[in-house]
Amino acid sequence: MAELFLMPAVAADTATAVLSAWQVAPGAPFAKDDALVSIETDKAEVDVAADRDGVLLATLYEAGAEIETGTPIAVLGAAGERPGDLGALLAELGVDAPAAAGRAVRRDVPEDPAADRPRTAPAPAAPAPAGPEHGGRVFSSPLARRLAREAGLDVTALTGTGPGGRIVRRDVEAAAAARDTAGAAPQAPAPLATAPATAAPAPTATTPADTGAHTDIPHSRMRRAIATRLTESKQHTPHFYLRATCAVAELLALRERINAVSPVKVSVNDLLVKAVATAHTQVPEMNAVWRPEAVRRFDAVDVSVAVATDKGLVTPVLRGVENLSVSAIATRTRAFAERARAGALHPADLEGGSITVSNLGMYGVEEFAAIINPPQAAILAVGAARDEAVVRDGAVTVARVLGVVLSVDHRPVDGAVAARWLAAFTEAVENPVRLVV
Repeated sequence: MAELFLMPAVAADTATAVLSAWQVAPGAPFAKDDALVSIETDKAEVDVAADRDGVLLATLYEAGAEIETGTPIAVLGAAGERPGDLGALLAELGVDAPAAAGRAVRRDVPEDPAADRPRTAPAPAAPAPAGPEHGGRVFSSPLARRLAREAGLDVTALTGTGPGGRIVRRDVEAAAAARDTAGAAPQAPAPLATAPATAAPAPTATTPADTGAHTDIPHSRMRRAIATRLTESKQHTPHFYLRATCAVAELLALRERINAVSPVKVSVNDLLVKAVATAHTQVPEMNAVWRPEAVRRFDAVDVSVAVATDKGLVTPVLRGVENLSVSAIATRTRAFAERARAGALHPADLEGGSITVSNLGMYGVEEFAAIINPPQAAILAVGAARDEAVVRDGAVTVARVLGVVLSVDHRPVDGAVAARWLAAFTEAVENPVRLVV
């Protein structure tokens, strides 16, 4: 039986995603776990896999479209099923027939449940204007409403070019650009004065021209989304920061002993991820995230690991780290890194976790403070190991140390809890034998 395939919500608090490419042609069969479509989110380009065998009867959007999560993007059928009358099938499922360009859109549904109509109700030939002067609703995407608020625009005054007159992102951007252009337009020259001027006119503020040699690199959707997401994190998440310096001589020695016998090479970061899980186990209050209705505390310790790719930073999630060996952490982290750089991460790989580990030590960075990846509660920024003079037993000596900065969301986690967590983490790093037992 035919069913609609919806744009998945591949990351928390993400209202839209970009359909990058269809991996299965219309009419072609697919098997369970085959990639159906590639979509681009604020974190990565990921493949969405099928959860059963079937046939792709029809696609409703072309590659490159930015689509709200939960929107129908294709029609799937059972294995061996044929589409038949595609128009009738789409009408039965409640979507419009594909246009000549092969792109269809879903019907807008009023946000008021009481205004819902049966799917069989005929659509009006020409939708009436939706502005308040007509007494109707203004249909707009959540992204468009947010962008309008940020730009200081009244969404009810905009003209929508989306499905059924829906106001979408491009409408807000076009209105903002038109307003800015109009505001920056030069004024018409004033008539020549017949009498000598008694004072020079006040200078008009202008934006200085950038005449230096430069190259403009257009923003990718992923880069724009990363910028928006992190800006919102700093604006809406109350960050506070704790710093610690860990002695890592024993940790480095343990790594050498492990790598002498392990088939998988273990990095310092792998050991630090295990130390994070150990600290989460000892201070379970940190293994939580803020939700509007409650603080959600998790049983398992899921840790995101930051991976740099050509398109931007992605944070795949290692599951159940408290039960993984260090070599298993190393194996899974490397597999995630390879898939991330190949654009082959799955949506589920990026979901969940309460903390991220971001390591810039390989670049010689001694210390940095990272921005929390919402809705997680913390991110641990790791610097480079270095030799430093320290005082031990009243004498100055040289020790190998590593600086870390813990950024914490103050809503679910208080300062004392984060301090206890950082102490547990430092203890695990400086006495690393507990990481392998």
